Amino acid sequence: MSVTSPARSRAPGYAALLRTPHASRTFGAALVARLSNGIAPLSLVLSVKGGTGSYAAAGTVMAVFGLTGVLLSPARAGLVDRFGPRRALPPLAAAHALLLAALAVATAGRVTSTVGLVALAAAAGAVVPPLGPVTRALWSAMLPDRELLRRAYSLDTVAEELLFVTGPLLVGLLLRFAAAPAGLVVGAALVLTGTLALVTSPVVRGAPKEREREAPDAGTGPVGAPGGGPARAAAVAAAMGMCLGALDLLVIAFADAHGLPGAVPWALAALSAGSAVGGLVHGAVSWRLPTAVRLSLLTLGLGGVLAVAGLSPHPYALVGWVALGGLFLAPALTSAYLLADESAGPGRRTRAGAWVNTAFNAGSTAATAGAGLLVGRLPLALCFALAAFPAVLASAGTLAPALPRPGRRSAGGAEQVQ
Repeated sequence: MSVTSPARSRAPGYAALLRTPHASRTFGAALVARLSNGIAPLSLVLSVKGGTGSYAAAGTVMAVFGLTGVLLSPARAGLVDRFGPRRALPPLAAAHALLLAALAVATAGRVTSTVGLVALAAAAGAVVPPLGPVTRALWSAMLPDRELLRRAYSLDTVAEELLFVTGPLLVGLLLRFAAAPAGLVVGAALVLTGTLALVTSPVVRGAPKEREREAPDAGTGPVGAPGGGPARAAAVAAAMGMCLGALDLLVIAFADAHGLPGAVPWALAALSAGSAVGGLVHGAVSWRLPTAVRLSLLTLGLGGVLAVAGLSPHPYALVGWVALGGLFLAPALTSAYLLADESAGPGRRTRAGAWVNTAFNAGSTAATAGAGLLVGRLPLALCFALAAFPAVLASAGTLAPALPRPGRRSAGGAEQVQ
């Protein structure tokens, strides 16, 4: 990829990003609320298992919670686009917090029927506030400078990755002093207080006025947006999700096949660490390539590395390959969010970002199930190659239309250093 020297281009850095008026306050409040997403799922599984004594019940409740959360994410984001975050987020956060608290109460004692738990979990997932898409839309409103916005999205993606690492660790710490349902209460408190702090930010107070100035038909959603950018971003995100969803199971199978199950947490930690490093580097460097081209190349790199990882001679060699693949993950997700934001128009940014999230999570879920059917029937090296194939296919399929052509600007918009 073509880059320019950060020093020579004098591109703004992360410090300049956080010095933007109200940026630290807005981002901090959003992180507090989004930490609930790292705490509540594991707490829910442990609470249901403890209350029912059944892993099947815990899996069912968690699946329903995740399914409604993923499938209804674009609809919730559409409410934010339509009514503004100040009007849409507090009711969603309050309902989600109340339902998490109800699940905590319901699982605190012995549970004889899981029907009520499934209903509560479905409702709780249906009203999860779309805090990630909202945060990215607020970054876009705060930062007209595309270089700063790219750094903001990189920082946001890395922070989100770390939240999903930190959340389970906090649950483990909490379990030393309280029962698992306490984690649901903590998650409820975090999402409610963080969301209320977020909507009091001056940036959020100005969001509805910003939206009212837009043309009523600005943007047309994932498929019809100018240049098909949101659709392309969602398609590539789904392919990345398929890679990562299959990888979790394949790493376990690879470690078991070599008699070293202790390598599994190291591999998953290496993926997160590599992703964090890659995300920070991606945000710190100034790129000349258009966003759409960069997204395709990064996804191709992710798929290529993971395909080669299946040829590792030892689980700890696999750890190294997974870490290398992680270097592409956060930059690729950041580029997907940027492409959706650039193409969707201000009035549809929250929904466009939510489609990227939904596509990634749906791809991950589908690939986990698919990998479970393949492992044991095919050689593991072939399973890794098949898991990487969607990313390679999606990146190749979207690269050609993303390349700039003479006489027109590319869909992603070339990011030229001034």
